[in-house]
Amino acid sequence: MSLTKRILLAMALGVAVGIVLNLTISTDAEGRPDAGLGQWLQLFLVDGLFDGIGQIFVKSLQLLVVPLVFVSLVCGSAALGNHTRMGSIALKTILLYMMTTGLAITLALTAGTLIKPGEGIELQADTSFEVSDAPSLKETLVGIFPSNPVAAMAEGNMLQVIVFSLLLGIAISRSGEAARAILDFFQNLNDVVMKMVLLLMQLAPYGVFCLLARLFADLGLGAVLDLAWYFFTVLFVLLLHGLGVYSLLFKFFTRLSPLMFLSKMRAVMVFGFSTASSNATLPVTLRTVENDLGVDNKVASFSVPLGATINMDGTAIMQGVATAFIAQAYGIDIGWTGYLLVVLTATLASVGTAGVPGVGMITLAMVLQQVGLPVEGVALIIGVDRLLDMVRTSVNITGDAMVSSVVANSEGLLDRERFEQR
Repeated sequence: MSLTKRILLAMALGVAVGIVLNLTISTDAEGRPDAGLGQWLQLFLVDGLFDGIGQIFVKSLQLLVVPLVFVSLVCGSAALGNHTRMGSIALKTILLYMMTTGLAITLALTAGTLIKPGEGIELQADTSFEVSDAPSLKETLVGIFPSNPVAAMAEGNMLQVIVFSLLLGIAISRSGEAARAILDFFQNLNDVVMKMVLLLMQLAPYGVFCLLARLFADLGLGAVLDLAWYFFTVLFVLLLHGLGVYSLLFKFFTRLSPLMFLSKMRAVMVFGFSTASSNATLPVTLRTVENDLGVDNKVASFSVPLGATINMDGTAIMQGVATAFIAQAYGIDIGWTGYLLVVLTATLASVGTAGVPGVGMITLAMVLQQVGLPVEGVALIIGVDRLLDMVRTSVNITGDAMVSSVVANSEGLLDRERFEQR
């Protein structure tokens, strides 16, 4: 079997095993597993074996993120030769990311207004729920620039790593023969890191199985059924944006087959779904964008890491539907002015949002505050957010690949023959 088929099979088996375990393990009034077989399954199988292997898999992916982004982006920016072309690539990439995020939040608000998932629901929010404050716009902008590149790498601050990598790559490109040995070193190191990604991908089916079995053993289907209208509204918009909007944009700008694009992105989508982290999936995304889609490293090394940091279309969709849902559940009409404010706030909030699980809750709280909705409304949807976060991540990384392909095509840096290869 191909790696993609093995990963898809592992995903299906993981979901099935998790649901069976959830139905098998009975719990007491406080949610603790009953003594006997249920307790053994929970402690040793779910919390032990599955959780342990799943965490090792995610940490192994995260291990490669900083070295891969740093080395690849240094090579890419150094190969451009002058930073005027890098400026063109950066401008196109950022504008496209902002445009797709604006489309995503508009689509979400439209669906939330038409479907009305929260109408007639009288839910009592958990007033004890607290969420961390989102950073101000000034703090976000200042935080992009590193004072210590080593600290930025140690903390995994991707925007700071990107800025330092760009500066180093541009400096190498302008140093002539004096920097030839350094550039050769980075190019050789890039080959080694990509080989590490290939080795890790062979273990992916086992990691995917354990992650999904652990998640569904804990959540089951009950969490989805409690908020079914909200859950399936968000899911519908995510699929519409990820499969429909991206396909239309890809076809319009590149004149290539969207079906071929989605087919080559299947394995990456499964990675994103299982890890629920754009950053953790970044090594696999970057390899697929370069090797399978034919995007030149000069573009991919910049646009993919940047997308994992600022392109949060899936999160914007959740925020749009959640805002409509919470407003309807509380019976508060924020009007079209409020919805326009949500579009603006959610689009700006996506910039600098870390690509890690659950961070969307923080930015959602900021959006709710901007339109005068109770922040504790976040507690209404937090039960199903983990499942939706997995789909959101798949949408986000698909958007990263689509934008990278479009930008590369506009710069004449897309290998169309490689893209057409099956």
